[in-house]
Amino acid sequence: MTPNAASVSSGPSRRSFLASTAVATAAVAGGMPLLAACGGSEDGDSREGTTSGKKAQRLLPAYVTSNVVTPDIPAKNGSAAGFTRKVVIADLKTSVPKKLGKGSSIRIMSPFWGSPPKGNNPYYAAMNDLIGVDITWQNQDGVTYDEKLGAVLASSDMPDVVVIPSWNMGGKIPSAIISKFADLGPYLSGDAVKKYPNLAAIPTDAWQYSIFGGKLRGLPQPSPSVTGIVPFYRKDVFDKEGWQPPRSAAEFLSFAKDVTNARAKVWACDDMKWTAFNIFGVLSGSEKPLGWNQADGKLVYRVETEEFLEALEWTRKLYAAGVVHPDARAANQGTAADRFTSGQVLMYNNNISDWWGKMSEQAAQNPEFRIAGMDIFGHDGGDPRLWAGSPAGIFAFVNKKASKAVVEDVLAAANVTAAPYGTKEYMLTNYGVEGTHYTVDDGMPLKNDKGNAEVVNTYMMLASPAPTIAHPEFPDIAKEQVEWQQRMGAFTRKSSFWGMQITEPARFTNLSNDFEQLEDDIVRGRKKISDMQQAVSDWRKQGGDKLRDWYRKLLDDNGSAQ
Repeated sequence: MTPNAASVSSGPSRRSFLASTAVATAAVAGGMPLLAACGGSEDGDSREGTTSGKKAQRLLPAYVTSNVVTPDIPAKNGSAAGFTRKVVIADLKTSVPKKLGKGSSIRIMSPFWGSPPKGNNPYYAAMNDLIGVDITWQNQDGVTYDEKLGAVLASSDMPDVVVIPSWNMGGKIPSAIISKFADLGPYLSGDAVKKYPNLAAIPTDAWQYSIFGGKLRGLPQPSPSVTGIVPFYRKDVFDKEGWQPPRSAAEFLSFAKDVTNARAKVWACDDMKWTAFNIFGVLSGSEKPLGWNQADGKLVYRVETEEFLEALEWTRKLYAAGVVHPDARAANQGTAADRFTSGQVLMYNNNISDWWGKMSEQAAQNPEFRIAGMDIFGHDGGDPRLWAGSPAGIFAFVNKKASKAVVEDVLAAANVTAAPYGTKEYMLTNYGVEGTHYTVDDGMPLKNDKGNAEVVNTYMMLASPAPTIAHPEFPDIAKEQVEWQQRMGAFTRKSSFWGMQITEPARFTNLSNDFEQLEDDIVRGRKKISDMQQAVSDWRKQGGDKLRDWYRKLLDDNGSAQ
């Protein structure tokens, strides 16, 4: 969780965007149909395919809406709910009236971005006391988590709980999840979840997406269904110059040429590839099932579409025109966000969390700074065609060897971390101990140095509440974020496989791995569009067409999520 904020992220693109926020929060319960199972064995413990329909319905926890706190801006069109009110400690509600933990000692391995705090700190002590457990965090570098994860899952000494983001589920990880982690169904399916009211309030779609190998194995951090990638612009500069954000691909390029002044070290934008995918209506590329869709009876993968090539070509034109900051050509040459806040670029795209993050960062050093999110437009100036993201982005899994007592204590902990905004449990989970980690000034909880060092990237990784955006110190930013999501949500549709947790056959696991690098080489002028066309042809021959047949059977057996 970002300091001093309740923030939302989703699973919008590659891991660089997902990891930029570290914590994915909740999704809205949607109306995804419960479909027939495919590829499952009789006991539902299949290593590939998906589980839905009546089999999934038997596994899913009952959904019970949380009425503990009412949001100021209700969720709509797949958005998060928004809170703009000030924080009054005396008004915080209680969502866990009884301590459910029974004192187990639990080891949790989780990715961590930054420098992990010492284990014997007041935040950990307060959380463990509230839950009634003794949790020890084994924090691992989030940047290199892939490497550590594989080794740990292959070892005989696996922690009691392992947190796995969706972007770390490549290779053999899905198979390991099925073989190494416990079935939580006996504890959570149906009315059993009512023992844990905050878990019961997690949207059903997120639980559906937590079924791996025919069993309910994951504790989810749900995500909004709206894209999490926002094209940001310097509103303070735009207002001063009297500029309006562009409303078509051609207008964007023309505007970018007009405002770029390389001699003054000002460029119109940074790399805009992910926005290009959105304005041209390209299927999601963050997770393979979402990259497939059926239209007019034809099943296609995202790289086979004309929209995909058009998005790459438009982004390439931006680079060729010299309107993209030159450092964007180098993969590790600074960051787009830093170039944006320094005034070297006027537009960039990143996770929606940057809306608050950059505003908060610049508040003291540059009071005139103002960031805003540009509405995504269709490439021709019409309405955009956007694609829904996954219902959850990060999962916590319990070791299959864990005792019943340990499993129940893990769920007791998750019931606390999934408490909704406006509760005492949420406040402790996300802000720490009042007076030790934060103070409240005129309704704004402000973390001190100790809070920023200790209250980050741990307990909130276990499970999350339904999606929420709340920035008490910047209520206008929270309002803008939610309203942006609601506007974009009106143009968002679900692909054929939306909401299905799909495990592809191992022989196809790495089939699409090289496309992202080729995309980047093309937009930067190092490769040609024809190189992508050849790569797609090779992909089809090397297994893409066989994978299409596999997805076709999955679709025939399950029906479409649309």
